Amino acid sequence: MIASHRIAATTDLGERRLAGLALNPAAPDDVLLRLLADGPKVARMTLCEDRPLPDTVVEAVIAHQDRSVRGRFARNPHVDPARRVRLIDDPEWFVRALLADGPALPPHTTPAPLPDWAVLHMIRTYDDDILGGLSSRQVSTAFMWAALSHPDPKVRLMGIGWRGVPEDARQALLADPDDAVRKRARDRLRHEDPEWVERELPARSCHARTHLLLHGALGRKVVESVLTAPAAGDERAMIARNPTLPADVVALLSADPDAEVRRRVAGHSRLPQRWRRALGADPDPSVRERIAHRSDLARDERRTFATDPDPRVRLAASMDPTLTDAECAAIDYEVPLDDSFVPWTQPRVPGDPGALRHDALSGHPMRRRRAAGDRFLPSDLVERLATDDDLGVRVLLAQNHPEAPAALLLRSFLEYTGPGREHLLDRGDFPTAGLARYAGHEDPAVRALAGRDPRTPAKTVDRLTLDPDPRVRAAAARHPNLPPARSAQLLEDGELAHHAAANPALDPAVMRRLVASPAG
Repeated sequence: MIASHRIAATTDLGERRLAGLALNPAAPDDVLLRLLADGPKVARMTLCEDRPLPDTVVEAVIAHQDRSVRGRFARNPHVDPARRVRLIDDPEWFVRALLADGPALPPHTTPAPLPDWAVLHMIRTYDDDILGGLSSRQVSTAFMWAALSHPDPKVRLMGIGWRGVPEDARQALLADPDDAVRKRARDRLRHEDPEWVERELPARSCHARTHLLLHGALGRKVVESVLTAPAAGDERAMIARNPTLPADVVALLSADPDAEVRRRVAGHSRLPQRWRRALGADPDPSVRERIAHRSDLARDERRTFATDPDPRVRLAASMDPTLTDAECAAIDYEVPLDDSFVPWTQPRVPGDPGALRHDALSGHPMRRRRAAGDRFLPSDLVERLATDDDLGVRVLLAQNHPEAPAALLLRSFLEYTGPGREHLLDRGDFPTAGLARYAGHEDPAVRALAGRDPRTPAKTVDRLTLDPDPRVRAAAARHPNLPPARSAQLLEDGELAHHAAANPALDPAVMRRLVASPAG
């Protein structure tokens, strides 16, 4: 939550209390309006960006003279986009820019899209410096997919920025009647031209060079320069996964002394279909031969990688999608148990349902993990993987699938202690009933769960406000069963005042007294 960082930077006790009050879900409208009108900046910003708002407050925010207030509301992820777009023609570029930029959310989180009419209005009326910040995460899938064929060339330009130049639209975009659209389409395809890559490849190690070595079409001269005179020590590993790597170089790198290089070759992606067609028709017979013999070479590589001395290489080899379950089981691979099981950035549209089902039913835990992280996994497979014997499968399902059972969310939180664990608590179906039983757990993150159970006894809540861990103390200070006398004490506590002020059981009379006092 943005508010936690904003409030943490505020040292004034009164301001911290009022910022916490701005988050209180039970605060009456008149209290919120008073905060908006007279509260300190930290309270106003917290109110406008970090919580849902009632209609009366929304109206006051939109009419507020402070552009920072309107700007924070413009990117509030808790407010319906239909309300936020009321600021679409705000006189301040700052507000319009924040509306286009959208809510500040983690990369794996997609906000509700803006209405299509609003996106179209932005494209047609906003200056380029603002429009450049229009996040594709705020655009509906239907609008994004239709943008490349929209009658307005400005929309087609934005569509290329969002989606690139997909195969099914390539011919039309390269022949577009608008000069700017044609140019942008050509520019987005430059990396598929080996001569352009060779010409533009920086000689020194930098982000641009890394990007081209990973994703650009590599000609023979560039490859040889990497093999004989690399600009950095890890460039052989960079090119190892490039789908345009010549077949003989793939074979060479498959025996590289660096296990990381071999691992990447073992996980070498298959050549994209559009490049396969282009290279298969190349006037150079050596290029055509490379494509024709690639599958034979891959079979030889698989046999080599399957017995590689490095377990990471064998694991990568076992993930080859062309292997049967029996061939995969014959490889002595090791499944990592210390991976990070975090939320994934999800695709807009589902992939191959057959491949997804095959992964979910596979005997290979890594393939099942891949399926578990896909939000389009069918319900019957969600039920199956929810009881999988692999921790990674269960946690990835809990982190990523909208139908993950509540019991799985809790189990995953209890069993997984790695990065991203806290995201499980943001899932709407995370259970609350029965969590009081964890009030004495040795793990403070688990003890804090007791603060989510509405039936946690007042005596327990009171005790937890003195817990040695700050997360537990904060959760207890917000609990509605906190005794009033203890609540009054915490409102004077430098650490917990804002949590106590956010407690929905706080007496409205106390709330009004807090906003009426200049010092909070």
